[in-house]
Amino acid sequence: MRSPDRSSLKNVGLRLGFAGTPAFAATVLSGLIAAELTPVVVFTQPDRPTGRGRTLKPSPVKALAASQGIGVLQPQSLKGVSLEEYALDMLIVVAYGLLLPAHVLKAPRLGCLNVHASLLPRWRGAAPIERAIIAGDNETGVCLMQMDEGLDTGPIYACRRTAIDDDETGGSLDKKLAALGTRLLLEHLPEIAALTPTPQSETGITYAHKLTSKDSVLDWNQSAETIACQVRAPADRGPACVFSP
Repeated sequence: MRSPDRSSLKNVGLRLGFAGTPAFAATVLSGLIAAELTPVVVFTQPDRPTGRGRTLKPSPVKALAASQGIGVLQPQSLKGVSLEEYALDMLIVVAYGLLLPAHVLKAPRLGCLNVHASLLPRWRGAAPIERAIIAGDNETGVCLMQMDEGLDTGPIYACRRTAIDDDETGGSLDKKLAALGTRLLLEHLPEIAALTPTPQSETGITYAHKLTSKDSVLDWNQSAETIACQVRAPADRGPACVFSP
């Protein structure tokens, strides 16, 4: 993939908003800021209690945005939120974790652009990175998708592939795909208004359901390869176990 042309990025002239929550999204936001494409507003999920003391902790996206002086909004839902005052050309959405209602999808002049961590239509949904590893996939990637009201069903502007290494964990693949997605986004933003996205294939659709504690319970009747994939996928979140927690 060619490196983004910094001079062309400075002349993009897009008024951007950003919606995202975890470290994956913060990597993309950091790339936009470094390319002088700082969003005028950032949406992220509300602070969550963490640790033994259950202290409220901001998301990685909020922490980054706040450090850069970007206005941050943390609604529980976007149903009653209006974007009209921001006059956005585009809202970039990366692992936000909340559904975007129709009025939000239609508010930006060029719509909402999603950086999704899979080769759509494979692994639509909440946990595409871990599900790809658990399934034993040999490769995955990132896609730039024009968002619609479905679950990751919108047409695609561009995708990039990458191999899933034999020792890949969910955490290592997350970082790899975040960097790949950032480069893909910056490469295509200068021309995005002139591009026509391609509808997703109607075959090969799979859903990446959110991980639960049951996904960490090992079944010793499975093959060694299957068990290894199940251990590696959530390894950076917590250990696999023999009995249900």
